[in-house]
Amino acid sequence: MAMTLSEIWVYPVKSLGGIRLTKALTEERGLQYDRRWMIIDEGNVFITQRAHSKMALIDVALEDKGLKIYLRTDPADSVLVPYEPATAFPVTVQVWDDTAEALTVSDEADAWLSRQLGMKLRLVTMPDSTERKADPRYARHNENVSFADGFPYLVISQASLDDLNSRLAEPIEMRRFRPNFVIGGTEPFAEDQWKHITIGGLRFEVVKPCARCVLTTINPETAEKGAEPLKTLATYRRYGNKILFGQNVTVQDFGELKIGDRLTVIE
Repeated sequence: MAMTLSEIWVYPVKSLGGIRLTKALTEERGLQYDRRWMIIDEGNVFITQRAHSKMALIDVALEDKGLKIYLRTDPADSVLVPYEPATAFPVTVQVWDDTAEALTVSDEADAWLSRQLGMKLRLVTMPDSTERKADPRYARHNENVSFADGFPYLVISQASLDDLNSRLAEPIEMRRFRPNFVIGGTEPFAEDQWKHITIGGLRFEVVKPCARCVLTTINPETAEKGAEPLKTLATYRRYGNKILFGQNVTVQDFGELKIGDRLTVIE
């Protein structure tokens, strides 16, 4: 059975809802539009669902003139964020241990997000001039990364999720793990063995397993927190003090990928 690209996902605003695509462009920092925007607090520090689970209920759509950010329970309650801000001011932001240069986006978006999440917030975007390096212990070509946690791409096989769901009382969806690429036609956890792959002829390097956090325990439909899937994953995917699921990946070729593209393992 051929291994193929079965799902493509981007998450334009870090920790808000993802968008499933039929095709996408690869860039050094990640897929086009992926985590190029981020929400920061009054201290210019990023916020995520880990502490603000209601973010799971805010979705994003790619429209002609910009991002539409809206409340899933009330899609009419929305704000449009232009791809190119009319007036942008530089701000130094913190993402985990990194500081990075960002640009403010829209007073209207700031007000909308602040109202939804009940605290004073700003939306920022990452300009092409910003350098935020992936961990050089694993990313060997000095790659930049977007506002993603650590690496430009995340790949997970569908068989790995199927294996997990066979162990759970209630199955969960792949979007709990926020991958960019879902691969069909593999054995469970086949991705653990990959080092160099091509998808649709584009070369990728698999650099390290992805350690999972409590964000995976938030139901993306309800924003409710639970024990799973970490409780079950800990019984068979714990390595040291980390629970691993999926692989972090960097890209070597820039071009278009589409659903159904074949994956080939080079090494």
